[in-house]
This record gives sequence, structure tokens and C-alpha cells, in this order.
Amino acid sequence: MKLRLSLVATLALVATCAGAADLVVIANPASAMLTKDQVADLFLGKSQSLAPVDQSEGSAIYADFYRKATGRDVAQVKATWARLVFSGKAQAPRQLPDSAAVKKAVAADPKAVGYIEKTALDSSVKVVLSLD
Repeated sequence: MKLRLSLVATLALVATCAGAADLVVIANPASAMLTKDQVADLFLGKSQSLAPVDQSEGSAIYADFYRKATGRDVAQVKATWARLVFSGKAQAPRQLPDSAAVKKAVAADPKAVGYIEKTALDSSVKVVLSLD
């Protein structure tokens, strides 16, 4: 029984580590660095100093980003945005299908901020926060 329990725990740990991608928050190369709190505020509608560009809910890193950046799960994020949109206080971030699309949109807009896998980085955008 102990062997089975330790095997299950080991497999769960390996699966968690294997599924976690190194994420970076990106902006136009002229942008300043951001803190984790600033990123959370942008992606939860508490700040509108920059325009957040989100990945689609079905993307591989959507849930991981919100967990790392805001400490909230997908259901909590959806509830937050539903409340903000319904009250007219904010509009939900534009959602794009993948990191390549987010990177292209952020590179083209000096007021945009988004998130991608670290492996998708190139010189067209600047890392303003790393979420390892």
C-alpha cells in the first residue's frame, strides 16, 4: 500500500512538472517592466493602462498563466470578467488562438501586453515579467 501511494505521488509530481511551461509576459519593446501585481491587475480588469491580449481559453497555457499571474483558477477568472462586463466597468481582453498570434498582436501595438511560452520569444517583443 505504501509503495502504491508513493508511486502515485511521484507520478503526480512528474505530470505537474511536465505540464508546466515557462511563461513570459510580453509587451512592445519600448515598454517598461511590470510587476506581478500590475500584470494581475491588467488581466483582471483592475487597470486599463495597457490593453491585455489573452490566449483562447482552450490554449495550452491559459489556465497556467492565470494560476501563476493571479492565483486564480479559470472559473474565478471567468466570474470576474462576467461581473466586470455585465456592470460595464471593463471589456474582456481580446482572445487570440495561440502564442504566435499574441506575439504578433503585441509587437504591432505599443499599448498591448500578452503572455506566451518562453520558447516562442523573439526580438519583436520584450519580456516585461517572467512567470517561472
